[in-house]
Amino acid sequence: MANGNTIKTIGLPYFKELTIPLPPLEEQKHIASALSGIDTLISSLDQLIAKKRDIQQTTMQQLLTGQIRLPGFRGEWNVKPMRALGNTYGGLAGKTKIDFGHGEARYIPFMNVMTDTVIDANWLEPVDVAPDEAQNLAKKGDLFFNGSSETPEEVGFCSVLLDEIPNLYLNSFCFGFRFNTAARVNGLFFAYWFRSKAGRAAMSVLAQGATRYNIAKSAFMQLEIPQPLEEEQTAISTVLSDMDAELAALETRRDKARQIKQGMMQELLTGRIRLK
Repeated sequence: MANGNTIKTIGLPYFKELTIPLPPLEEQKHIASALSGIDTLISSLDQLIAKKRDIQQTTMQQLLTGQIRLPGFRGEWNVKPMRALGNTYGGLAGKTKIDFGHGEARYIPFMNVMTDTVIDANWLEPVDVAPDEAQNLAKKGDLFFNGSSETPEEVGFCSVLLDEIPNLYLNSFCFGFRFNTAARVNGLFFAYWFRSKAGRAAMSVLAQGATRYNIAKSAFMQLEIPQPLEEEQTAISTVLSDMDAELAALETRRDKARQIKQGMMQELLTGRIRLK
């Protein structure tokens, strides 16, 4: 019934002719009450998620900068440039559209790096890589960064690979960083740091460009990161990981409640299911 090319409108004559399945008033009240109850649950979960996320952001800022120390840890943090910890490498090179969507190898998609602190092993894509190709394998413990974006605020998001996945590569729009074997570090700590306020600010400063912003690997390697000893890095990343898991559980519960609401509306508002 909506008419129009750019802006859709509903004419009053059409609206007046709409037919609506209408139960008795008492049943309407019961249906409205049931739907209102699920709305209240969803709203309370949204508020709880927002509160937990704010707490997490504050905790990240405090723990990742040493403003607050976990019990049992003391002493000054070291400040080291990335070049002292490892080396960068590029993603897939020389690939065309026909190489993707099939093959025995897999690669880490761009959005997996952008959105996830930890690479999601369920969100990998197939790619065809010949045995004699000179491509860089992604390995457990590596960090990944998106090297360019349309705004400086969206450059340099970081993810870490915590799983041992054979024959895995990185998409061509990102670059990887591999720690030296002698570096005593926790990769998850670094992934959290690069996603913290301090890390995001540091990467934004490195972003150069006009219409598209890029991070020069040479500048990235000069970036200095404050870091405690490996044991404290691990303790901090464990706290933040637990908070991530709690948030994910709440979001799953909220999303399930939304699905239940949609099902309830479909069933109750059409009379397929009647309330007693």
